[in-house]
Amino acid sequence: MQRLNYHHLHYFWVVARQGKLTQAAELLNISQSALSMQIRQLEEELGKDLFVRKGRSLELTEVGRITLSYADQIFRQGEELQALLGHGLRPTREMIRIGSVATLSRNFQEAFVAPVIDRTDVHLVMQSGRLEDMLSRLASHALDILLSNVQVPGDEERPFRTRLLARQAVGVIGKRTDRGGRFRLPDDLRDRPVLLPGQYSEIRSGFELLCEEWGVQPEILAEVDDMAMLRLLARDSDAFAILPKVVVRDEISSGELFEYATLPGLHENFYAISVRRHYQSPLMKELLARPSDDFFNPVE
Repeated sequence: MQRLNYHHLHYFWVVARQGKLTQAAELLNISQSALSMQIRQLEEELGKDLFVRKGRSLELTEVGRITLSYADQIFRQGEELQALLGHGLRPTREMIRIGSVATLSRNFQEAFVAPVIDRTDVHLVMQSGRLEDMLSRLASHALDILLSNVQVPGDEERPFRTRLLARQAVGVIGKRTDRGGRFRLPDDLRDRPVLLPGQYSEIRSGFELLCEEWGVQPEILAEVDDMAMLRLLARDSDAFAILPKVVVRDEISSGELFEYATLPGLHENFYAISVRRHYQSPLMKELLARPSDDFFNPVE
């Protein structure tokens, strides 16, 4: 049986991670034509196509995704061996790369990674950004999983798989006042300003539909995409915030904020988005398989 050419495999690995031949060639300090030839030789050796061209970018085929999962393990273990022999660093740490959209609750993200945060055999990488940017990183295998509060459909060109992890009712949340349990929905939305997620949020569109049904036009004090900022504004203003409790879990627990009501039929959904592949690490399977309540409880 012919031995696999690991030199060609390394070139493939760099191209797959970069997503573009030009960037990979610059990183490897070789010409694009030479790099293309090396990739073609690997494809001929394997008898399968590893990439398909989409515009100026390269996308992995199904065989390419499988090959990348093996290449990731091979070359990361090589890096660990070099570190161990050169610096005495500890090997065999599994790297998991988790992305999240900027609009997602930080409390939810922390609860998701809680089982691995103190594990010395795990190297955790967390990244956050715009949905399209994160999807691009996921598609190029720069991320293992993407946490989102927006469902992403998959197709042949974008082979994403969306899994519902949990959902939580959206509430009317604000500082505790003497109105206490006498809050009346929707009447009391008329006399106090509100803080809302941005225009593209599912919470925002659902809240606006409810207000139309009720004939209420609340005064919007601010609309904020970032849940961390919305949390701060809810804490430091006298406005009502339209949020799921997980965003302000600590403030509710301490009594700093109070949930006056839950909005009928309105929930925030929390998703894990991945790219279709045959191989998934056991550690990632373990994180995804937990009960939904785990993602809303305080990290101990």
